[in-house]
Amino acid sequence: MKRLHQAPHTILLADNLPSSDFSIESFEPQWLRKQGWLTGSSEASGRNPAWFFALAEGECVLRHYWRGGLPGKLLRDTYLYTGLERSRPYRELQLMEWMWQQGLPVPEPVAARLTRHGWRYRADLITRKLPASRDLVGMLKAAPLGIREWRRVGQMLARFHDAGIYHADLNARNILHSDGNYYLIDFDRGERRRPGKSWMTANLERLKRSLHKELGREAGLHWQPERDWPALIQGYTA
Repeated sequence: MKRLHQAPHTILLADNLPSSDFSIESFEPQWLRKQGWLTGSSEASGRNPAWFFALAEGECVLRHYWRGGLPGKLLRDTYLYTGLERSRPYRELQLMEWMWQQGLPVPEPVAARLTRHGWRYRADLITRKLPASRDLVGMLKAAPLGIREWRRVGQMLARFHDAGIYHADLNARNILHSDGNYYLIDFDRGERRRPGKSWMTANLERLKRSLHKELGREAGLHWQPERDWPALIQGYTA
């Protein structure tokens, strides 16, 4: 991982990205819009927005770090700075680089930015955009998934757990389908762990609760727990 310092910013670049091909302004949606590079956003989705823009090698996704839950209502997007290598963007980009090198199904990491103000910081992350992707909720709103597809989702999750990857927010919206394959996104607070039944089971249960929550939130969602969840577990344990 390469580091560029331009006070008050620290830019972290994935090793696969040449330093000369990147601009610090790429973290600013307004600047991207003025250049005509902004190709879309998820601002209307009801979630924290992401912005899509064109880089020389392809389309990218810009995501700002936002706090969730009660802390998010008070601090919104500021974090306590305790060192660069302990910061959330550094740890997420480092984890994504490792997963990408291992061939795990994640978006290609590009860069991160950390902006310090005294003992506080804000942060952003850029990854490659998966082409024509839809999250699991969007797929289930359109049509049911067959047993084979649920097994494939389970197989994909097993690859991460076998590699010792803990996903801190494993939910249905962080599973994407692109070009016939399933991917995981959003590894903020994720980490590498020694594989263990306790945390791996808890990770899956978090996903299951997410699907039940979406069933109550999205009218007409094609999620059949008695049929679909056992199929996912079959793929996971195969």
